[in-house]
Amino acid sequence: MQIQGEKINLADFVAYQEGSVVSKEIISKKAGTVTLFSFDKGQGLSEHTAPFDALVYVFDGTVEITISGKPLTLKAGEMVIMPANEPHALKALEKFKMMLVMIKS
Repeated sequence: MQIQGEKINLADFVAYQEGSVVSKEIISKKAGTVTLFSFDKGQGLSEHTAPFDALVYVFDGTVEITISGKPLTLKAGEMVIMPANEPHALKALEKFKMMLVMIKS
């Protein structure tokens, strides 16, 4: 799907799917990626690490993100930067959508 030079609405671009996590990568370059996600309530990602900093911007709903054992609750309009090589996990407290920006350099 070509979206370059087109106006999109983040909230409409990635749909919720019952019992699932949906992702759409919208930019993929050597320097990094931008991916949109939707999570149904109760869905999440288990603890893991990434070799690069990652910015999470929540644009719908509420999520609990745990970074190095510290839980943070984020709601629509809020963001956090997850530091490289720090363990992190997330769980949808309600349906939520986020944009993940991963910078590789």
